[in-house]
Amino acid sequence: MRHDHRRRTAILLVATCASLAFVPAAADEAAAPKRFGFGRVATPEEIAAWDIEVPPDGSGLPAGSGSVAEGKPIYAAKCAVCHGRTGVEGPNDRLVARPGEGFPTGASPDSWTSRTIGNYWPYATTVFDYIRRSMPQNLPGSLQDDEVYALTAYLLFLNRIVPEDAVMNADTLMDIRMPAQGNFRTDDRLDYLEVH
Repeated sequence: MRHDHRRRTAILLVATCASLAFVPAAADEAAAPKRFGFGRVATPEEIAAWDIEVPPDGSGLPAGSGSVAEGKPIYAAKCAVCHGRTGVEGPNDRLVARPGEGFPTGASPDSWTSRTIGNYWPYATTVFDYIRRSMPQNLPGSLQDDEVYALTAYLLFLNRIVPEDAVMNADTLMDIRMPAQGNFRTDDRLDYLEVH
């Protein structure tokens, strides 16, 4: 009797699984709702608030400015816990190149671990863009544009790219030539799709 019960249970299970496998796709589609009944279309203002990227050509840089001196206390309050007091100590990525530290070539196993703003990043606008969209890590997008300009100025100063009295804004940021810029070139191959 026990054996028959197991056999009937197994047959029932196989029959149930088989019937589920043959449900027509049209029935699934008909049962699915066309709309879920929540949410709404984003307004142009809401879309604009998220459309804040700044490419290397500087288009999209906002109004505002910030100095090295203004950036120092902002860095201490919002960045040092992850990147270290001087941008070298970590625990997260180093931001500052040590004196004499050149472009990481990959010649040694640890050379790619030292990709910093000062020896690897090709455009100063990328520093601004990354901070603006992604930092601080626990509250990305919370910095005001003046704070982002000030942090950018301070980090460029720590990397010996701008002087201590530098002020960054949409114009002065575009004048910065990063030390590693010459190590990059535009991918001008015509047989690949261009990514925008």
